[in-house]
Amino acid sequence: MKKNVLITGGAGFIGSNLALTLIEKGYNITVLDSLSEQIHGENSSLYESIKDKVNFIKGDVRRKTDWENALKDQHVVVHLAAETGTGQSMYEVQKYVDVNINGTALLLDHLVNEPHNVEKVIVASSRAIYGEGKYSCETHGDVYPVEREESHLLQGDFEPKCPQCGKELTLAKTDENSKIHPSSVYGITKQNQEQMVLNVCRSVNIPAVAFRYQNVYGPGQSLKNPYTGILSIFSTQIRNGNDINIFEDGEESRDFVFIDDVVNATVLGLEMEEANYEVFNVGSGIQTTVMDVATTLKEKYKSPVSIEVTGNFRLGDIRHNVADLSKIKEKLGFTPRYDFKTGVSKFVEWVQSQEVNEDNYSKSIDEMKAKGLFK
Repeated sequence: MKKNVLITGGAGFIGSNLALTLIEKGYNITVLDSLSEQIHGENSSLYESIKDKVNFIKGDVRRKTDWENALKDQHVVVHLAAETGTGQSMYEVQKYVDVNINGTALLLDHLVNEPHNVEKVIVASSRAIYGEGKYSCETHGDVYPVEREESHLLQGDFEPKCPQCGKELTLAKTDENSKIHPSSVYGITKQNQEQMVLNVCRSVNIPAVAFRYQNVYGPGQSLKNPYTGILSIFSTQIRNGNDINIFEDGEESRDFVFIDDVVNATVLGLEMEEANYEVFNVGSGIQTTVMDVATTLKEKYKSPVSIEVTGNFRLGDIRHNVADLSKIKEKLGFTPRYDFKTGVSKFVEWVQSQEVNEDNYSKSIDEMKAKGLFK
């Protein structure tokens, strides 16, 4: 008999794709999701894709009764529900703490204090917990830069410096043993989620797994949310005929991982005992600059919009990140199947089949400006 799986945030981007994959594998899926308007808008294609295939509970992870209802007869919990915007987290602090930390605390309280059938918990962590990540200094070897100084950023000096000697650094791939030092409220809440789940679940002998997802993208990603996901943000700008403004110098980079690879890794963590009580990076292992993203999308959409490098920056942003995937390859046999070129082609093809959404990105920037977080 296949197990019952609860996916919190299961109507979201990762959650809905995971739900459909697990249904194909014979699992019985329950979804707990608030259908946040910021992500889903008035009509959600992600929700529509799962609503008749899962036991859907519209609820909030901040409510104890919703957890009690959702956890009945569940064998596995995949906890994806979270507020996810790095920039937004810096001025909506209470909401991010309430949803990400307090919501997780309610789950763990139930597992410790109430009867249940839960045999495994998977929690979505994030690359944001690494802050600036891992670098190499020619003098001091492996180093973990502190948050970049605003005075340097204002002068157009965007690269992190060695915290010991101040020299320029070479980016290294960030492994799971790297220093945890998030530079945003979002990153802090994800660190708390991960540590709380692993710590409490171990204390009550429930195997737990934390996945540190990198920048996930692909068909189904919200085109309505102006706070997270630069491929979606840029795509919406392009389809509205609006020019793309790139922060810093455009050379900041991320590890973009395709949604199918993320789902595959998560399923491996759910099904394999080798994953128990472990943390894993989930990414492509490849560094891609924001300028590369913008120019690739402009080419794919055959758009005449301009790409402008502004030199602006957001406090709390990191400069670079790329994941070391050695551990997940060794323990779970995971290898990403999609490179950025292939994944972006699939993403653009999907976007072009969707209606054009209003471009609200400038409103999100205005909010940050008003708080002094955008320079």
